[in-house]
Amino acid sequence: MRDKIVRASKFIGLVLRHQPQKFGVVLDDNGWTSVDSLIVAARAADVPLGLATLQRIVAENVKQRFCFNDDGDRVWANQGNSVNVDLALAPRLPPPVLFHGTATRFINAIRAEGLCHQSWRHVHLSVDATTAAKVGLRHGKSVVLQIRAGEVQAAGGLFFLSDNGAWLTEYVPVVYIDLDGP
Repeated sequence: MRDKIVRASKFIGLVLRHQPQKFGVVLDDNGWTSVDSLIVAARAADVPLGLATLQRIVAENVKQRFCFNDDGDRVWANQGNSVNVDLALAPRLPPPVLFHGTATRFINAIRAEGLCHQSWRHVHLSVDATTAAKVGLRHGKSVVLQIRAGEVQAAGGLFFLSDNGAWLTEYVPVVYIDLDGP
């Protein structure tokens, strides 16, 4: 059962965050699609996904990657999109310090360019170093960078808080990054 949930969750992430067109799913301007169309696409891709499994994934996903609309008939990815969608998040005042987890192999590029969103729509930041370290491990040997988010915001940077608690911004200049970690 666990393998079924993991497989379905990865499929949902791929569709809602990166490649909806590959599976014939249409996202609206804000990244929402109908639950029915997602389930039909999953079944066509031989991914076992029904409404009960989708509801379980949305409710139990540790990172809270997905959510339903109030009516429960539409679903979207809270953040992490590489497709061009408007998450319709209002700018928010960030905490003075946030954290970014990455792999050590990216440090030279970050030193030269700052934190860029790359193929994602935003740079993802965490409120704690532990979460950031876990994110960094997905890409190799982890390093945690301390971001002076309050200073970035004071200099004109915009920050958004996703529904799952990830802080998002488009760019962090290197001058606001503690490259030695927290």
